[in-house]
Amino acid sequence: MDYNNYLNPTLVSIKPSGIRKFFSIAEEMDNVISLGVGEPDFKTPWHIRQTGINSLEQGATRYTANAGLSLLRDEIADYYKRKFNVQYDPKTEITVTVGGSEGIDMAIRSLVCPGDEVLVVEPSFVCYKPIIEICGGVPVPIVTKNEDNFKLMPEEIENAVTDKTKLIVLPFPNNPTGAVMRKGDLEKIAAVIKKHDLLVLSDEIYSELTYGDEEHTTIASLDSMQERTIIINGFSKTYSMTGWRLGYALGPAPIIKQMTKLHQYAIMSAPTTSQYAAIEALRNGDDDIKKMREDYDMRRRFTVDAFRKIGLDCFEPEGAFYLFPCIKSTGLSSEEFCEKLVMSKRVAVIPGNAFGDCGEGFIRVSYCYSIDNIKEAVRRIGEFIKELIRIINTQGFAINDAKTILDVGCGYGTIGLSIAKSIVEKQNGQMNIYLDGDLFKVEIMINLKQA
Repeated sequence: MDYNNYLNPTLVSIKPSGIRKFFSIAEEMDNVISLGVGEPDFKTPWHIRQTGINSLEQGATRYTANAGLSLLRDEIADYYKRKFNVQYDPKTEITVTVGGSEGIDMAIRSLVCPGDEVLVVEPSFVCYKPIIEICGGVPVPIVTKNEDNFKLMPEEIENAVTDKTKLIVLPFPNNPTGAVMRKGDLEKIAAVIKKHDLLVLSDEIYSELTYGDEEHTTIASLDSMQERTIIINGFSKTYSMTGWRLGYALGPAPIIKQMTKLHQYAIMSAPTTSQYAAIEALRNGDDDIKKMREDYDMRRRFTVDAFRKIGLDCFEPEGAFYLFPCIKSTGLSSEEFCEKLVMSKRVAVIPGNAFGDCGEGFIRVSYCYSIDNIKEAVRRIGEFIKELIRIINTQGFAINDAKTILDVGCGYGTIGLSIAKSIVEKQNGQMNIYLDGDLFKVEIMINLKQA
């Protein structure tokens, strides 16, 4: 029987998640340290677990309302009011979902029609584009850049908007880069969004994991933005409740009504036990959030410093629990780097191109693991880098075009040159590379007093 005649061709054409690929490889190997999956290593706080247990013991095991327990929606509304200064009607503007992922799916399916264009900020989480495509929509990537701290620039929206654009996905704090959009950044893009009359899907699942003096700002809190914004959030990252599978959406009543209808037919209601536990989390979980955020912040600073010490350029993230180190200096593609690393050193990380084509040349590293695991993983990665350099020293070079090698780089034979070039550029020095007969020569000039 040829099942291709029956399967949805759009779904068949979509590639499986690049994240799960390396997670599966790690599962099948011994002595692997995985820094690949974005799952907190903390247990769900006991008082939250206890509330869930109590609800079971009391026999609260029936379906809830499609939109979720009214008491939970009240708490969500109160949470967004006191934390982010936006007011939502719990009866008409909030619906409870099976994780934030279902909320994203429902929002896109409720809004996107065949032919609609959706602007997707990249690098970003893997689910947005496939869902858009399943709906017949056209995902339009908007590339964020390392030199801009992976923030979304207003001119990039202007360059991407057409008369078919309906929606823009804002994934901040960002997975995989850890970038955030502060209030001033959001005000700049909000002006462009309003100018072109776009809706916003704001994925704020990492909203509580923002570091520094300025807390998370939701774009819905800005002038005239609440009416055109659907917020997706949940309990997985904030309260370390990944397996409880509970999230929520906030937005204009007409949109939430349609999302709830879709939820009604597809899911019925979110898990009852999880909803009771979530009420406790929102009421009494602020101290838990603070403790976990402080621990993540310590790991963040340690891991950034550790990667820089082993020679990998690393943007300092301001949110979530990921690093996005640049591995271009190795001359390897993102997938080559990750495959060779897991096979030779038993460390699993995720290739940057799993989060969009612009992620090529980067890897995603999660620091939501114990500091001991992080230390050992970075030590092994450092060994991996040293061995790449050693290959250069033992194998030598076969070079026909020295300038191209220096400017572009490819394969093992360029990592040493690329690292040297990066150091020289940071010290405002000069590096010359040339062929002298049969000899390949590199000339480096650095002001030692300044260096």
